[in-house]
Formats: sequence, structure tokens, C-alpha cells
Amino acid sequence: MSLDILLDPLTIIKTLGLIGVTFIIFAESGLFFGFFLPGDSLLFTAGILSAQGYISIWPLLVFCFIAAVLGDNFGYAFGKKTGPLLFKKEDSFFFRKKHIEKAKIFYEKYGKKTIIMARFIPIVRTFAPIVAGIVNMEYKTFVRFNLIGGFIWSWGMIIGGYLLGKTIPNIDKYLLPIILIIIVASFIPAAVEYFKNKK
Repeated sequence: MSLDILLDPLTIIKTLGLIGVTFIIFAESGLFFGFFLPGDSLLFTAGILSAQGYISIWPLLVFCFIAAVLGDNFGYAFGKKTGPLLFKKEDSFFFRKKHIEKAKIFYEKYGKKTIIMARFIPIVRTFAPIVAGIVNMEYKTFVRFNLIGGFIWSWGMIIGGYLLGKTIPNIDKYLLPIILIIIVASFIPAAVEYFKNKK
């Protein structure tokens, strides 16, 4: 499978269908190597194409929600397993134990909000559940907010794309600029939070 197929939402949907979309949402949500995969743009594009009959809307909504939740759970379990091993490591250029301690304090204060907000921020979306596991965030709390975040993100993106696809004729001609807008917009919540906390 070429890298182009894995990075282009339109190619993923037309080539790999529902199974491909489901796997990529799972991988991007919690597998360590999945941070480079498209998430927001893939779901939104899938919603647009479902409005045009390329893919059925209901299986898309259900499978992507399940994949998002299971992906985050896998990431959490991975973090929980590797967390104790990290604390045994000596500090190095790439790793400092104090960063884990800071992350623990951050998750105790903002953990619930982080699990939901991280869904809408590329790269952060992949690592947030792993860090939650590393800092030993309470699992019941993690699962509750993982379900909420996974639902809002997957259904919101797909339905948003579906409604746009139903409203604007020949919208597939504008897919590239739409995807670029989604990617830029994905970083806005993080920027707002950053400047709020800085103040």
C-alpha cells in the first residue's frame, strides 16, 4: 500500500472503502505511529462522499465512532503499560522524568477537557490517550470522556461533510481547499487554549 493512498482522504475512501476508513481512524486515534494519518479531513470527506452515494452513512457513523473509541483505549493501555518503564529510564536529551510529572499535574487539572479537545487537534489526538495512560489517569474518567469526545468528533465531522455534500452541488471539485480549511481550523482550539493559559 503506497503512502499516497494513506494520506489522501479521497483515495482512501474510493480505494479502501469503509474498512480502510475504519482502520485509519483507529490507527490515528491511538497507535503511536498513526499521528501522520488524516483524521478530521478523512471523516469530513467521507461525509461528503456518503452524500453522493459512494459510501453508506449509517455504517460510516457507527464504525468510525467505534474505531475512534477503541483507538483511544488502545493508546491508553499502551501508555499504562509503558509508563512504569519510562520512569525506570535515565534522563536523556529526548526524555526527562520531570516532563511526565508535569503531564501528570496537567491531566489532574485539565484531563477531562483534554481528552475531548484533543480529538479536534491533529497529532495531539494520537498522543493524548497514550499520555493519559502514562500518567495513570483514572480509567473510568478516561472512558467516559473518550466516549463523549469520540462521538462528538466522529459524528460531527461526518454529518458536517454529509450536510455540505447534500447542500452544494459538485462539491468534490472544492475538496482540496475544504480539507486545507479543516486542517487549519483543527489547530485553532489549541491556539486559543495556549493564549488563554499564557494570560
